[in-house]
Amino acid sequence: MRHGGQILVQALRLNGVTRVFSVPGESFLAALDGLHDSGIANIVCRHEGGAAMMAEATGKLTGRTGVAFVTRGPGATNASAGVHVARQDSTPMILFVGQIARGHQDREAFQEVDYRAMFRPLAKWVAQIDSTDRIAEYMARAFHVAQAGRPGPVVLALPEDMLSGQACIPDLAPARLPLAHVAPESVSTLARALSTARRPLVVAGGSLWSQQAADDLARFAAAWDLPVAVPFRRQDRMDNRLPHYVGDLGVGMNPALGRALAEADVILSLGSRLGDTLTDGYALMDPVRPQARVMLVHPDPDQLGQLWRPDPGLAADPRAVVAALADMPAPPAPWSEWRTRLRREYEAWQTPRRTPGALRLEHVVTWLADHLPHDAILTNGAGNYAAFLHRYYRWRQVGTQLAPTSGSMGYGLPAAIAASLMHPDRMAVCLAGDGCLQMTLNELSTAAQYGATPIVIVANNGRYGTIRMHQERHYPGRVSGTDLFNPDFAALARAYGGHGERVERDEDFAPAFERARLSGRLAVIDLRLDPEALTTGATLSQTRQAALQARATVGGA
Repeated sequence: MRHGGQILVQALRLNGVTRVFSVPGESFLAALDGLHDSGIANIVCRHEGGAAMMAEATGKLTGRTGVAFVTRGPGATNASAGVHVARQDSTPMILFVGQIARGHQDREAFQEVDYRAMFRPLAKWVAQIDSTDRIAEYMARAFHVAQAGRPGPVVLALPEDMLSGQACIPDLAPARLPLAHVAPESVSTLARALSTARRPLVVAGGSLWSQQAADDLARFAAAWDLPVAVPFRRQDRMDNRLPHYVGDLGVGMNPALGRALAEADVILSLGSRLGDTLTDGYALMDPVRPQARVMLVHPDPDQLGQLWRPDPGLAADPRAVVAALADMPAPPAPWSEWRTRLRREYEAWQTPRRTPGALRLEHVVTWLADHLPHDAILTNGAGNYAAFLHRYYRWRQVGTQLAPTSGSMGYGLPAAIAASLMHPDRMAVCLAGDGCLQMTLNELSTAAQYGATPIVIVANNGRYGTIRMHQERHYPGRVSGTDLFNPDFAALARAYGGHGERVERDEDFAPAFERARLSGRLAVIDLRLDPEALTTGATLSQTRQAALQARATVGGA
């Protein structure tokens, strides 16, 4: 006989879980008891959103299911941000939510929430385990659903009396995903279609990727002389230094690459859904009037035909498909000049454009690109500051970019903590805006408690920069709700026992970063940026002036 918490934790162990993230609650005390001597590390966080984001980042890093535990009611609502990231980023994850006792349900009991209704739009599967002797069954299904097809989050509610109840049941074997098989004739069909192109473009994305897949993609692109682009925040899917890599499609993309997407006549998507972010709100590709032949390879058959009429579509693991394509004989490539042009435009986009101030973010990012080891893990959340990272950093290895394709603020610090705990021998660097960082700033305490050593670089301009940009474009000069009051970030890092310092000039960044690295502790480098430095391409004044001129032109007409 075991209580439900012990049964549940044994299922975690059998499925290879070695670390979970949590904020404790009385609703799942039995699970905490099960974790006590299980050998599974329980990283106790300061906010449920941070715990869920750390679990999601762990899923990204490992390709296996990340796990978080939170309490009922407000604990679950706080954690929902991380579930949303996992859904839109196709990351395997299980969120366990404590629940009220079964006999109190449907009486609006203390912190009662219907989790099936709450999480249904966010998760692949939501369920409540109402019987202790079915815990192993639900756990087996949860791990399978989280990782099968298009990976994603699962939410399991755990009524406290069910979890503390006793049962004598056997453990079930860990989840085993179906064997991946790609028929040779399917790959031949893709190859034949691709060979008819004049302006082909390969888009390599999705969450199912590996270093072997990146190597296969490089081999395939070189043999066929194909240009390869990646979706928003999937830039580590191919070594950016290779001549066949042509950039990323999405928020802040190179306008020349956006035009190339609109000009392409055959598009091979390996794992990407080719959604609104990648296509600039479908302005570059219209599902109603497609200008190109679209070939889709996606692990979820329900995605094929949802936006585009695939010609052909293949429900398969893109890693297996790209491996097979790399072994196909290459045809003559009449598109070599096209590929050369796209790479040339990418290189031009990489040339830093000077922004105002004595300390410039483009200088910081290009220094990082030149000096960080290949296996350094870079994380970020959302904000204009991230556009500098996307534009000027060159990723070289799979598993080194942790960033939310959902555009969630506050993600960078929890992700960097998870990365540092997972790979203590590698450098974890978080680039965060001052507004973005303050969404999860309290997780510095978690980092200090468990010995995580991320280096956090704060792009501090005293505002929510992205919203200010949109504000100046639509309501120039009418500033409302976008200014920030910030703490002394460096002093706060020191208060947590870490290393902290402020940088105000380009020449001071490199030595400051070296001191942070050598400290061997969590570190925060506070970059004091010129408020005029709004985007990679325009200052605040330029953005405002362009909007005013556009209004004057419309008014004059």
